[in-house]
Amino acid sequence: MRVLTDLAPDVQAAVAATRQVVADLHAELPRNGLVVWTAGNVSQRVAGTDLFVIKPSGVSYDELTADVMVVCELDGSKIEDGTPARLQPSSDTAAHAYVYRHRPDVGGVVHTHSPYATAWAALGEPVPCVLTMMADEFGGPIPVGPFAIIGDDSIGRGIVETLSESRSPAVLMRQHGPFTIGKDARAAVKAAVMCEEVARTVHLARQLGTPAPLPQHHIDHLYARYQNVYGQPGGDAHLKGRS
Repeated sequence: MRVLTDLAPDVQAAVAATRQVVADLHAELPRNGLVVWTAGNVSQRVAGTDLFVIKPSGVSYDELTADVMVVCELDGSKIEDGTPARLQPSSDTAAHAYVYRHRPDVGGVVHTHSPYATAWAALGEPVPCVLTMMADEFGGPIPVGPFAIIGDDSIGRGIVETLSESRSPAVLMRQHGPFTIGKDARAAVKAAVMCEEVARTVHLARQLGTPAPLPQHHIDHLYARYQNVYGQPGGDAHLKGRS
């Protein structure tokens, strides 16, 4: 087992910074109504390393400080990171690890059980692209991934395979819930928030009638504009809002 204190000082500093980022971003999940109790998780790759940071399993959100964030190898195993041995990584760690191993472009992964997105997952039905916001953020429908049981990398395989055929940073794992990815954890959290927002809005629209899908050429134009033009120069994720 690798020991954190044996790593180079710059790597230790990168791990410490990532732990703080991941701890801070976990607060966004209950704040945005995406989780209850101890469900859900955020992880982020430690830049320039083969490590990532994720929340410990079964710990309440008000106890998620930087020093309890768990540091893992890309096979999902915990390193000797200074946290108590009893603090094991999230039960979804294998899924996060699989994504990082097979998607080097992904720097952050988020899983929630947000109610509207999870309702679509329970139905096994994609959220159709009927809103310009969806075209901007997701580049089309939010797809459904296969049913998979927690415990191995089956969920991770389903995430990677499903998103390989989609521009969406979100996937609804069938009868489980949404997983989102991003260039870092902040981008993945944003995708999780937006996934729940559009899942709710489209559900409400369907109570009133049948919303019409956006034509593909409009989706393509909106997605290209939002991803490449919209926002402040430099494209900082924290500056890319909705207005």
